Amino acid sequence: MTRRGSRGREPRSAPLGRQRSSSHQPPAPARAVRGVPGPLRRREYLQLPAPRREAEGLSHQDSEEGAESGARPGERGADPELGRPVAEKAGVKMTERFDCHHCNESLFGKKYILREESPYCVACFETLFANTCEECGKPIGCDCKDLSYKDRHWHEACFHCSQCRNSLVDKPFAAKEDQLLCTDCYSNEYSSKCQECKKTIMPGTRKMEYKGSSWHETCFICHRCQQPIGTKSFIPKDNQNFCVPCYEKQHAMQCVQCKKPITTGGVTYREQPWHKECFVCTACRKQLSGQRFTARDDFAYCLNCFCDLYAKKCAGCTNPISGLGGTKYISFEERQWHNDCFNCKKCSLSLVGRGFLTERDDILCPDCGKDI
Repeated sequence: MTRRGSRGREPRSAPLGRQRSSSHQPPAPARAVRGVPGPLRRREYLQLPAPRREAEGLSHQDSEEGAESGARPGERGADPELGRPVAEKAGVKMTERFDCHHCNESLFGKKYILREESPYCVACFETLFANTCEECGKPIGCDCKDLSYKDRHWHEACFHCSQCRNSLVDKPFAAKEDQLLCTDCYSNEYSSKCQECKKTIMPGTRKMEYKGSSWHETCFICHRCQQPIGTKSFIPKDNQNFCVPCYEKQHAMQCVQCKKPITTGGVTYREQPWHKECFVCTACRKQLSGQRFTARDDFAYCLNCFCDLYAKKCAGCTNPISGLGGTKYISFEERQWHNDCFNCKKCSLSLVGRGFLTERDDILCPDCGKDI
């Protein structure tokens, strides 16, 4: 109680916007939390208590005097006896109005949501910003979890497998043609089977593929040593896969020249296997694979080397007569001529199929031979 003519007691607490006590301080601002992949969180609402019109112990007349002296809501008026305004306490400051950024309705005593530093009432926020559920087509309200995947959104209750209808919340799933499927349904419908163990290769599992067949990574192994092949080179044989070392030991032919396995390509000559790089001319060491060659005493030669070493020489042009490729030649008294070189020495008439005469090392037609 205060006596007439005396100063009223100091109010026990300042207006709400000026209080510093941690037990009465309004909650710190928070943003609305949208649903994102990962741990799900609900939107957080902020609620501002309705303003108190007067502080305890301050008469209605004092409040009016404070208003007349120009004090803003949330401030105490100037002290008439001291002649100076009461110092504003640091900390929380309340503005004159706190309205929805869209509809301008007051948010005092109501739930609101901050978006880009602007407050919205729940109704406006849902109208302006709420996502539409992919399943039911209804807006996802502020009091619901918003589950998102690749810019698509669902209510928590609508986020389920398209086939078995089981919930996919906090569970692995796969997407196929805009449908969400649990791992079991996806595996039964779309997953491939392992060629080795015949079991389903689950989505997200690493697998190996070769010529339309699939394997679990741990099932793709060498048939001989049973070690995983992984991304290393391998050789298939009789529907079985072998690492290169095991294939060479078990199946590869050995080159008759170097005695090493032939893993790729190779040449067969007289029913014996050769590496391409080992099958060469005996004289010049040129590779013979894909080239014309001949042999003498079981040794292979390129044509040039064979002609230089073993071919008969034409008595006319002195070049070798290879005898390969259907080459025709004339032989007489241990001398040979190319067909084109078997001509009369004097008149150059071809003597192939004709009679001829010899004069020392020359051959002559019968007409030219008369003059001898």
